[in-house]
Amino acid sequence: MIKSQAKFHLGQIVRHRKHPFRGVVFDVDAIFANTDEWYESIPEDSRPAKDQPFYHLLAENEHSYYVAYVSEQNLVPDDTGEPIDHPDLDELFGDFNDGFYPLQVDLN
Repeated sequence: MIKSQAKFHLGQIVRHRKHPFRGVVFDVDAIFANTDEWYESIPEDSRPAKDQPFYHLLAENEHSYYVAYVSEQNLVPDDTGEPIDHPDLDELFGDFNDGFYPLQVDLN
């Protein structure tokens, strides 16, 4: 049995280690839970291990807003103190406060 504990939490703002985007965590998979096709589309020398948490992010870069699926090894806490402007934030979270967004929906 794989035992995994998420480093980042719901509502936390994170940024990618290598790519220029930031996002708010809105869901966490304890281990990889996307398609093999998605995984294999990542260049082999950059593929993350599947046995770690993967995060669903409301992400943004300077050009667009989108949803990202990122391995824990490729994320770091965002220390800018700046909010995210993603248009879907209001559906899941309350107002930005003290560096994070409080969850505003019931979880299963």
